[in-house]
Amino acid sequence: MLGTLRNPTFRHLFAAQIVALVGTGLATVALGLLAWQLAGDNAGAVLGTALAIKMVAYVTLAPVAAAIAERLPWRAFLVAMDLIRAGVIAFLPFVDQVWQVYVLIFALQAASAGFTPAFQAVIPDVLKDESDYTNALSLLRLSEDLEQLASPILAALLLTIVSFPVLFAGTVLGFVASALLVVTARLPARAAGEPGHFWRDVTKGIRIYTRTPRLRGLMVMEAAVAAAGAMVYVNTVVLVKARLGLSEDAVAWAFAGFGAGSMLAAVLLPRILNRLPDRPVMIGGAALMVAGVALVPLVGHLATLIALWAVLGFGFSLTQTPIGRIVNRSAHEADRGAVFAAQFALSHACWLVTYPLAGWIGATAGLSAAALTLAVLGAAGLVAVMRLWPAHDPDAFAHSHDTLPLDHPHLMGERHHTHRFVVDDEHPRWASQL
Repeated sequence: MLGTLRNPTFRHLFAAQIVALVGTGLATVALGLLAWQLAGDNAGAVLGTALAIKMVAYVTLAPVAAAIAERLPWRAFLVAMDLIRAGVIAFLPFVDQVWQVYVLIFALQAASAGFTPAFQAVIPDVLKDESDYTNALSLLRLSEDLEQLASPILAALLLTIVSFPVLFAGTVLGFVASALLVVTARLPARAAGEPGHFWRDVTKGIRIYTRTPRLRGLMVMEAAVAAAGAMVYVNTVVLVKARLGLSEDAVAWAFAGFGAGSMLAAVLLPRILNRLPDRPVMIGGAALMVAGVALVPLVGHLATLIALWAVLGFGFSLTQTPIGRIVNRSAHEADRGAVFAAQFALSHACWLVTYPLAGWIGATAGLSAAALTLAVLGAAGLVAVMRLWPAHDPDAFAHSHDTLPLDHPHLMGERHHTHRFVVDDEHPRWASQL
């Protein structure tokens, strides 16, 4: 897996990802302390609103950002998004009103909604070999999991010698360093696409996504994963503090269990995907998560919770790491950024629903009721995945074009032909519907 880092362009992009993630982790801690400074006991409400704003920005702006990105070189767009994020963070230490936090968070997440899908889309252009690309996806997954463990520790160490606003300076440095690493990377030229109307390009990724069976299945799988994952992210602290009666460090251990399971899966995945197709691996991972959440009512000890969260983390990585492979085989190079943006927006739309659902049910009906409700929703999603995403899912299809003129360049005089099939202007519907 580490052999992928021999590619200098990917090595620079991977380093950019790491420093940006560390900066983001520092900002997460600092933002919580800023919310406490501004709102005191209402800090939770401030952070909850900021999280909702983050999700709304992701869902609504990712397709717009993708349409803008199509009109710019990769490097210029990625660097611009990094610098916007650095500029926004630089203002946070100076705010003195809660509404200012909300405005800056929206601007920050708007830039992230542009950067992340574009970053995801450029990696398969850098690493053409599928095994290298799979290794890269596992490395990127590992970096995200390690950040969740390392950034809070780094923040805690820094807070022993500096005040929390200095953490924002660390975040600014992280984004600036990310921009410099992108500048020094030799990124490939963007694949040429047909010039189109801006708002048509905004919806292009969603159109391709919803008309491709494997992507429709992936969207429902994301809903199942969000149902199970929301229990972890929203209710871990309540499980540890209220049900188990333990201290804050036990919360950290529970989250560490989830991260450790995810990292283990990321390390094993390249070998697993060499032997098994993406579909059964991802369905198996989602099933692990749903089954694990259904067992939450039986948790009575911290060790049990850590082990269960490790199982959920393992399943989470099995479902999330191969997503890039699925998107990559479902779109032309020129359309890849738009489809990654659609994936980004639709997956976060699922979390936008399940986050408050997990919290509301847990607060009103109890943690066991929340876990079982989310498990039922996840199980329903899994059933839908197996119906929407065919088990037989080849890349190439034999199909006919009855509406195109015979002299159309795509036909080359043959109405009936076979090739790698993706939804595009010549193939507006799936092969079985043409």
